[in-house]
Amino acid sequence: MTSSPISAIPLPASLPPETLDAALASIVERHGPGAEKRARIGVHQVAERWRPEVDGDEEEFVRFTRGHFVPEGPDLNLLRDRLEEACVLIREQLGEIGRRLRRHADLRPEGGEVMRAVDSLLAKVDPAPDLMEQAHRQGLAFLALLNFERPSLAAMLEEGPNWDADRWVEARIAQAFGARIPRELSDRARGVRHAARQFVAEFHVPVGTLVDETGRRWLEPERRLLAHWLIREQIKAHYGDPEGLARQRALMHVMRRAIEGTVPSSVMAGKDDGDWDPARNTVGGQAAVEVCGLERYERLLDHFHLARALDAHHPAHPTAIARKFELEREMSEEEVEQLLVGVLAAPERRAIGERMSRELGRPLEAHDVYLEKLGTQRSGAEWDRIVARHYADEGALEEGLPSLLRELGYPETEAEWLARSIRVEIARGAGHAVRPSFPGTDAWLRTNRAEEGLGWDGFDTAMHELGHSLEQLISTNRVERPILRGVPNTACTEAFAFLYQSLAPRVLGVGSGEGGEENEAAEVLLECAQIAGPSLLELHTWRWLYRKGDASPEALRDAMLAIARELWTEYYEAIFGPDPYHTLAAYQHMVAFPLYLPDYPLGHIMSYQVRAHMRGRDLAEETLRICSLGQVTPDLWIRRAVGGPVSIDALRAEAAQAVDRG
Repeated sequence: MTSSPISAIPLPASLPPETLDAALASIVERHGPGAEKRARIGVHQVAERWRPEVDGDEEEFVRFTRGHFVPEGPDLNLLRDRLEEACVLIREQLGEIGRRLRRHADLRPEGGEVMRAVDSLLAKVDPAPDLMEQAHRQGLAFLALLNFERPSLAAMLEEGPNWDADRWVEARIAQAFGARIPRELSDRARGVRHAARQFVAEFHVPVGTLVDETGRRWLEPERRLLAHWLIREQIKAHYGDPEGLARQRALMHVMRRAIEGTVPSSVMAGKDDGDWDPARNTVGGQAAVEVCGLERYERLLDHFHLARALDAHHPAHPTAIARKFELEREMSEEEVEQLLVGVLAAPERRAIGERMSRELGRPLEAHDVYLEKLGTQRSGAEWDRIVARHYADEGALEEGLPSLLRELGYPETEAEWLARSIRVEIARGAGHAVRPSFPGTDAWLRTNRAEEGLGWDGFDTAMHELGHSLEQLISTNRVERPILRGVPNTACTEAFAFLYQSLAPRVLGVGSGEGGEENEAAEVLLECAQIAGPSLLELHTWRWLYRKGDASPEALRDAMLAIARELWTEYYEAIFGPDPYHTLAAYQHMVAFPLYLPDYPLGHIMSYQVRAHMRGRDLAEETLRICSLGQVTPDLWIRRAVGGPVSIDALRAEAAQAVDRG
């Protein structure tokens, strides 16, 4: 051979370099010089994963690569089809088993403590705990890696726009086989993730004894609020309430106590009927001594310790941060951080804040970061009454989905198919949507509700999850190639969740929003900035953890709160004033789904781009088209969706116009 030996490529393999060269020479001898380029890549990819102690010696490596390399032509096309079918079959069938086993752990609890333990056990069952290891030992992963290149993110961004569907299928086949994670580590990962999610789902703070700064109670005796989601929604519900400001401040102190781990134990247990003043953290006038503690940070540290154990098995992506951005999100850490900072540093935010202050008739406070609507505000009670006239509970919403979708412009056939493929349920924790595993299965839309009915909080959440469910059904059933089903990343599905959530007032017959469409860009910028700060906080916290190497729960809490103060001072204080509540650290996603948060601001940005694109176009038709684009990169997906890259330029420009009009 005239080219350099394959051993010239740096390779973290336990095989000697001459074995790789022998394998390449054997393939070229069998299939001719035209096979060398692909074979070089394939042999290298197999060697990265080959373990002689379980996969075979050097002779077996040469034999396997020679015997399973498929040259370009009809046979390679057949191999692509066979492997696509195999990958999809494994993914879909195991996905369906997993979501059904987790089902009851995700829903509002039924039965007593014993059944709760049963549901938890079922949710942790994995019928294929060492799937990736077995895929390698049995040769399936090596067959794919030998014949199809596993492209880097840089290659996909540069070359992907010119790939046809077959090339994308080949890329996704190779990427379907991840790192070889030992079974015991997979078991540990499953346990850590389940425990963290259950902690978050069950962290409901009893607020029936809560008093505001005037010493008054106002919530039902049995009321419990899920941190952080329902505390935040209760805060938002008090705009337009004459007594709302004192109540909002009290609720923010509840949020603060959850963040610090200082909710009184007697309050959490529901065993003390004394007035709970969260600002002073007194119960019945006495300072709280026993508090809920730092399990929040213990769970986060569990994730970090798990990540460090996994790091060794991902030499090309040796941190959880790198894996989240490069492998899962398929957007670089630098690009995402620039977008987040761009949102937070946008000068339009100051002008929007000044308008908010004028409309509220007072200086803004930290909790006003949750105010997302401009113009006249309806109270939460008024919104609850409006929702009750349309949808009393989750059953009424499910029954009304065909009509709801027809009102949004979906043709009869599409409306019936989509609506009858969505099951509306009440979640144990916050609302979420569960993707159908394969064509013909239902999407599971989960929301929350109060005892008296669905209410605005439940309906608003349901509209967000409806956007997810529509995307999931369309991208599962309408994407042409099976392995490309879905959307590129979570931000892409969040784009449709936010889009349909914005339609909630319209569905209820009160127009496109209290401020009208002219406020849309400013309101999206508000929402985006609200979550961009927590997203940066989480990213900076994980960087701190990797620098620190290890930390106690107390040290982690203190570091996170210090980062929250720094970010608030830099990006929020000039608009909202000082923050005594650690507001940016509130989001429980950080505990349940580490490094997930940036998908929300990215989703807001993409959602606004989609909304702007849809002006003058048919909502249903464009939803069906865009959700059928498949799993290309997010960059290519948004370009094909709206004609340009992920960008905040239009959002900022139109937000400035909205402020000028206001």
